[in-house]
Amino acid sequence: MASVVVRDLRTDDLGRMVSLWEETRTPGIEPVYGLPEVLASCQADEAVVAVVEGEDRLIGAAVGRAAHEQGWVVFLGILQEHRTEELGGRLLTALERRLAASGIGTMSALVDSHEPHGLDLFTGNGFGVQHELRYAERRIPVQGRDLALLRELGGRILPPGHWDAMGGMEQEKALIERRLVMPLAQPALAERYGVVPPRSAILFGPPGTGKTTFAKAVASRLGWPFVEVFPSRLGGDPAGIASALRETFARIAELERAVVFIDEVEEIASHRRGDPPSPLQGVTNELLKIIPDLREQSGRLLICATNFIRSLDTALLRHGRFDYVLPIGLPDAAAREAIWQRYIPRESGAEVEVAALVNASDGLTPADIEHAARRAAQSALERAVEHGEGAQPGPSTADYLAALQTIRPTVSRDVVADFLEDIEVLGRT
Repeated sequence: MASVVVRDLRTDDLGRMVSLWEETRTPGIEPVYGLPEVLASCQADEAVVAVVEGEDRLIGAAVGRAAHEQGWVVFLGILQEHRTEELGGRLLTALERRLAASGIGTMSALVDSHEPHGLDLFTGNGFGVQHELRYAERRIPVQGRDLALLRELGGRILPPGHWDAMGGMEQEKALIERRLVMPLAQPALAERYGVVPPRSAILFGPPGTGKTTFAKAVASRLGWPFVEVFPSRLGGDPAGIASALRETFARIAELERAVVFIDEVEEIASHRRGDPPSPLQGVTNELLKIIPDLREQSGRLLICATNFIRSLDTALLRHGRFDYVLPIGLPDAAAREAIWQRYIPRESGAEVEVAALVNASDGLTPADIEHAARRAAQSALERAVEHGEGAQPGPSTADYLAALQTIRPTVSRDVVADFLEDIEVLGRT
């Protein structure tokens, strides 16, 4: 019977290493380390292989790297017909000897819990299973060339948790979660049910209701780059707004994925009228051409926001351009409470009757509430400086209520009535 030799991996083994990786992986289970990472480690770190004397293929391999006195097994694979604890031990021992030169004190391995017999080669060779450990992983959303391009576009990666940090507005959040986030976050599941992932949506509602915040939260929830297109800045391009808009979206198309946001889209997509056509009508025409092109690109979500949906060109609102036209109204009681909690100092929070402030701020926008909170804080500060801090640690309920009395609501009753009518006539959820 031919003997098995364990030796260092050579450059001409890399092609056979690919075959071994493919033959030893379990279908349906994503490996902890993908093939590109395994091959990179083969070349940059340590790797040993097992071969049968006289044959030209690999029957097993172990790949590892050293990091901060700890050795990590990046790959351990043996063809099924040769799979024994003895051969696994030989490979692991050879790898350990090579990594020992880096001063490691521990050899570690990550194994998928669903991998059949995934641990036996390790436990059979002196590795202990650490049940209290959990493996956490986060995919970096933008890599390589996309980083430079994102900077050129003025885009950014929003921190995780932005979505969860939005208090209240549960009805709007649930709708956006189901319609926009779910199909894009779980594309395989969406495809199985015949759901076409959304490519574009309009958020409409009174000024200051948080449409921009929702767009950013969607990008954070998906882990996609957020790129905002500013109509006002496009006007500074010598070639004109339409040309600048076209060029901007051509650059965005080079990104792997992105949430693209246009606030106050009515600036470049208002009703076309007049003869001869105005320059603005050319911009609207350009946007109407761009949207179908964007809808053919995967990994894209265009979100437009408007305070005045009635002013948008009717062609923009037809089916086929925007998947959804979603209303974003004034903050509900839960949202108002979350906003107040954001601005009330921790030292005085226990003394403030938040429920009273929530009731008194019904009908106000988040910006209105912020203004009232800042005004109350300023009044309390001035009183403390003039009369001494005394026992009052910060603004009181009376301070906040007094500040609310001075606030003129951004959104009038007429605007609210128009918004409710727009939901019925123009909304598409």
